[in-house]
Amino acid sequence: MSDKYENMSVFQQLQAGLEDSIAHSKGQITLKTITLPAPPPKVGAAEVSRLRRKLKMSQAVFAATLNVSTKTIQSWEQGVREPSDAALRMIQVVKTQPAVVQSIFTQPSRGATSRRKPKRGPRAGRMARSRADSR
Repeated sequence: MSDKYENMSVFQQLQAGLEDSIAHSKGQITLKTITLPAPPPKVGAAEVSRLRRKLKMSQAVFAATLNVSTKTIQSWEQGVREPSDAALRMIQVVKTQPAVVQSIFTQPSRGATSRRKPKRGPRAGRMARSRADSR
């Protein structure tokens, strides 16, 4: 809402808005107009899979890129679910600007930590069990 309406009562805001509308229709004032972007294009299961393979990403990497789960990517690719509008917009960005998206994810972020658990060797589990068994 503009500063003009900020200190007005609701009735005064309605009255001023109607007066502005009448003045606009008479050509006395020009109102600011904003064009909204078109909604993102729909993407089918085959297209999600094709895009992911074109980008040479695993389902897990593609999921991380879009900030969704791997199961979500799997369900999109199988046609079980459809991406939300927000996901469709992200897919559109990844599809049309892959270099920009790649540059974002290759930059090290401050304070970033790995989500993966440290790998345990094959003997680590056996040793823990043998110690427990010897007690």
